[in-house]
Amino acid sequence: QVQLVESGGGLVQPGGSLRLSCAASGFTSKPNAIGWFRQAPGKEREGVVCFTSVTGTTYYSGSVKDRFTMSRDNTKNTVSLQMNSLKPEDTGTYYCATGQVCTIKGEAVGRNYWGQGTQVTVSS
Repeated sequence: QVQLVESGGGLVQPGGSLRLSCAASGFTSKPNAIGWFRQAPGKEREGVVCFTSVTGTTYYSGSVKDRFTMSRDNTKNTVSLQMNSLKPEDTGTYYCATGQVCTIKGEAVGRNYWGQGTQVTVSS
């Protein structure tokens, strides 16, 4: 059974940092793409970052580029998202997801698996 389990969300002041983690298990074959989405209240879910193992490329959404960094630990089957210089508009539920390909907007698409999400709130 495929599982993606996120952790690390919380409340942080503007300008602060948070680190999210996602532990993946149960895959019979390694997904080609893995990344993060987020959904703010009243808005559609949007891609944040996506890594494709096919080319070794990481794609970031323009709104988080240069502030967020995705990393992977293949020995532990985990991915992390380091979020710096957080803004109130970064508030939302963050989901780890796998897929077949990445878009240049930082979305993992195709045969998606999703985690349950972790809440990030940026507020003073």
